[in-house]
Amino acid sequence: MDAIKGFFKDQAQNLRREIWEVAKSIGDHPELGYQEFLAVDLLSKFLTKHGFHVERGLGGMETAFIASYKGKRPGPRLAFLAEYDALPEVGHGCGHNLIGAGSAGAAVVLSKSIELPGEVLVIGTPAEETSGAKVTLVEKGVFNDIDAAMMFHPGSQNVAEISSLALDALEFTFVGRAAHAVAATYYGINALDALINFYISVRELKEKLPDDVRINGIITEGGVAPNIIPEKAVARFYLRAPRRKDLDVLTEKVVRCAKEAAAQVSAELNWRKFEFSYDELWTNKELADCFSANLRELGVRKIAPPQTAMGSVDLGNVSRVVPAIHPYLVLGTGTEIPHTRSFARAVTSEEGESLMMLAVQALAFTGWDVLTDVKLLQKVKREFDRRKRGQG
Repeated sequence: MDAIKGFFKDQAQNLRREIWEVAKSIGDHPELGYQEFLAVDLLSKFLTKHGFHVERGLGGMETAFIASYKGKRPGPRLAFLAEYDALPEVGHGCGHNLIGAGSAGAAVVLSKSIELPGEVLVIGTPAEETSGAKVTLVEKGVFNDIDAAMMFHPGSQNVAEISSLALDALEFTFVGRAAHAVAATYYGINALDALINFYISVRELKEKLPDDVRINGIITEGGVAPNIIPEKAVARFYLRAPRRKDLDVLTEKVVRCAKEAAAQVSAELNWRKFEFSYDELWTNKELADCFSANLRELGVRKIAPPQTAMGSVDLGNVSRVVPAIHPYLVLGTGTEIPHTRSFARAVTSEEGESLMMLAVQALAFTGWDVLTDVKLLQKVKREFDRRKRGQG
């Protein structure tokens, strides 16, 4: 390990108690998306104490923020992304308390170098578990002038190169005409019949799809009483595919199924996206390889090959405008199941603290490489440009 990374390792240890207090406090006081006021207060105070300039209300969202620290000379702009929202009833069953504190900790560790070039940013991104505020921040242009973005996520193994599934969240509303279910059957238009026909056609469509394409749906409204012909029926679906272009084709097919089902009973159809659409995550391989090398330098020997997470993340949209990584690091023995109360307990335990410290150091080391290694950044950007031109 070279001298500067040894210095960063020492700084991380010096800050360990402070960073862990932030992570533990967020973990012990879980807040849902767009309500993470305590988490933002804790992270902002920690960053401000160490010389960062913090602006809250980023992108018009109360619990989004950006913190910045400028180096002594010009250079790249590097962003660490912080998440800090919890799950309903479960708490921090996805470990976002570690993500937020880990990103803030890595940024502060880097800021301790008197030779720091460029600018280090921490971007606080609320509501990852629900509506994905990173999508809004992308649309607001927050990432346009950033050279690289990174974060980590607690998981069951160490994986630097991760891809995810693109996601569309669609709501379909069928509108018919209410009538007495016995005395005036001829007058009514059964919206539930349209929805059931639609549901069956989607199930048939699913049987023809590849294993890595997913459709999951529920009926949220199907009428008010058995003796009234339902005039309104509503269903919500999540559609996922490995590539945005494939998902767009799938979405067209599902919408066509809905239109045909409505036409069969002369019902009206309205449909909308009830949540943000996520693009698949483009992990930058050059950045991921750099992160892996730094993990090995920190003594990590088991690093899994590239994997696809069978879920969707709003960082996918960020990865379309800036080179990005979203590595997973082992929490404890790797046996805890995400989105459970046991996972939430683990991320506030000694296992969570150990994982957080590994993440702080690995992120700081990788951030330093991005800021100071001109050839690395050129490779990162060339890879990003190639993928952008080929759209994956």
